[in-house]
Amino acid sequence: MNEFLIVATLVEVLLLVLVLAGYLLAITGTLAKIQSTARLIQIGVHAIDDQTRPIESEVRGINGALGRVADALKRATG
Repeated sequence: MNEFLIVATLVEVLLLVLVLAGYLLAITGTLAKIQSTARLIQIGVHAIDDQTRPIESEVRGINGALGRVADALKRATG
């Protein structure tokens, strides 16, 4: 009887380990997909940063021109 219980316990432990290993493999696959998606997002954000960087210098130029227009209008209206 003891031998049967020992064998049954070992089989249960083996099954538990196999199920846990399966879950860990599934989690690993999901994390790999998440990493891939995060990398694509990072590439997209970097591209947006590169494309919007010139806006700062353009806005400064526009603000300077609008400041000059505002000063000219103030002088013209007295």
